[in-house]
Amino acid sequence: MSPHPWQQHYADGIRPEIERPTERNLAELLRASAGEFHDDIAFTQVMPNGMNGSLRYREVDELSDDVAVYLRDVVGLDTGDRVAVQMPNCLSYPVVAFGILKAGCVLVNTNPMYTASEMAHQFADSGARALFIIDMFADRLPEVLPRTEIETVVTVPISAFFPPVIAGIITATQRYWQRTLPTITFDHTPLRTALGKGREARRAGVDLDVYLAEVDHDALAALQYTGGTTGVSKGAMLSHGNLVTNTRQTLEMVGTHIRRGEETVLTALPLYHIFAFTVNLVGFHTMGGRNILIPSPRPPNNLKRAFENYPVTWLTGVNTLFNALLNERWFTEHPPKTLRAAAAGGMALHASVAEEWREVTDTPIVEGYGLTESSPVLTFNPLGGTVKDSTIGIPVPSTEVRCVDEDGAPVPPGQPGELVARGPQIMQGYWQRLEETAETVKDGWLHTGDIAEMDDDGFLRIVDRKKDMVLVSGFNVFPNEVEACLTSMPGIQEAAVIGLPDPKTGESVRAYVVADDPAPTESEVLAYCRAHLAAYKVPRSVDFRDDLPKSLIGKVLRKDLRATMTAPGSGDGLAEEVA
Repeated sequence: MSPHPWQQHYADGIRPEIERPTERNLAELLRASAGEFHDDIAFTQVMPNGMNGSLRYREVDELSDDVAVYLRDVVGLDTGDRVAVQMPNCLSYPVVAFGILKAGCVLVNTNPMYTASEMAHQFADSGARALFIIDMFADRLPEVLPRTEIETVVTVPISAFFPPVIAGIITATQRYWQRTLPTITFDHTPLRTALGKGREARRAGVDLDVYLAEVDHDALAALQYTGGTTGVSKGAMLSHGNLVTNTRQTLEMVGTHIRRGEETVLTALPLYHIFAFTVNLVGFHTMGGRNILIPSPRPPNNLKRAFENYPVTWLTGVNTLFNALLNERWFTEHPPKTLRAAAAGGMALHASVAEEWREVTDTPIVEGYGLTESSPVLTFNPLGGTVKDSTIGIPVPSTEVRCVDEDGAPVPPGQPGELVARGPQIMQGYWQRLEETAETVKDGWLHTGDIAEMDDDGFLRIVDRKKDMVLVSGFNVFPNEVEACLTSMPGIQEAAVIGLPDPKTGESVRAYVVADDPAPTESEVLAYCRAHLAAYKVPRSVDFRDDLPKSLIGKVLRKDLRATMTAPGSGDGLAEEVA
């Protein structure tokens, strides 16, 4: 009998435990793929109008070598130095990210939507010494750089590695029609120049193996920033072993549904997000897949030409993306004939969306679950095995999961408890935050902060979040951060933020404020938030109150605010808000 009930529901051939990967680090994993699939196309970037560019496995391998040598021998970085990357899905992303890993440096993924204050916090907290940034966002840096340790900035055009004529058209459109290319007023190095310097040094006889001499499973690979279950963003320390192993765990779970050297995955999720990074970028690269990169999936029509022009066999996304596609006539009337499967994560996959997706595409869609702190995949509905809708599946191989009470004791099947997990994919801790690490990882068990129920078969269903985090289209929004922004605005005394159900984004942010006299208007409050927060964090609406509900010690009671949204006769109900 299996030691865990869920193991009997694995598909045939899935091993309940996987051995320690033989690759010492991610660079070895990536080099092996380049050697096996060297002439195959690895990445294709598709613009909304269909313009595109591609790189083969050998080209990505060589160009990322140039990045690695540039960082170590030209810039002078050392093993373990942090390098920030701030760009959307584009051909430059894998080239730069792989180069950072090959250099033995630490990748610091940064959301391109971040405001200057958010960028400054992450760059300063990580101690990043170099930054690769898409040139469209460079106008934020004069305000940011003096507050950080960044010494080297490399600017990247969205059309890098496109055929010259097409790249020229895109650049001209950005500069003269869209006017999205700012004038860069600080010292920087264009990506083309950085690659050239790296290539020159590499050809002079640099030994790249030296960079990785001390980089093994325990070496830090990435600082992946997350708010966890508290406000201020902090870096989850993900090792090479964490990421290599989680890649192997995920691939084990899908079994033969990913065919080696034959898949084409459409990547609309941002690669700076841990889900897409591990599953789409590293996972499909390991299997020799072709990755179709979408710089921006909004509006969903941006995916139309990619689906029309390429034999997409896999799609990963959040519920919001699948729901949006199902509301596009071009998709429902001509669903992709080559699609084989879809995987959902980042937020709950609604049963109605899953059912309609299967009807429209005649392909399976399955849901998984994970956190930044677990690299990220912890559970998955096994393709080819037992699948249960409205669940997050069962633990991936070599992973233990429990639902526990407030004292840490396991609860019976069917009873809610905090979801805790342990396995080789669990982070090393939070960067320079020992106290918060100790609160989150206890005796090797990651405390997720999510309340779940496990049935007799070991399948898990998320009941609620233990904390007050709001999930907007798969992105974490932390009330403390939004409240801090609101209360920094002149004219606002107090603020509280909660999440409300939203049919388009899963949840939306609602703000409650106590204002001075004269009070700012709602439009002024929202404009202030847009200037200081990424768009998905900005409240959808603002409710002005005379006071906020508080506990005896003066803590604002968000649960009381949520209760007012559902109280009969409140006149402020969910039906009105969602509509």
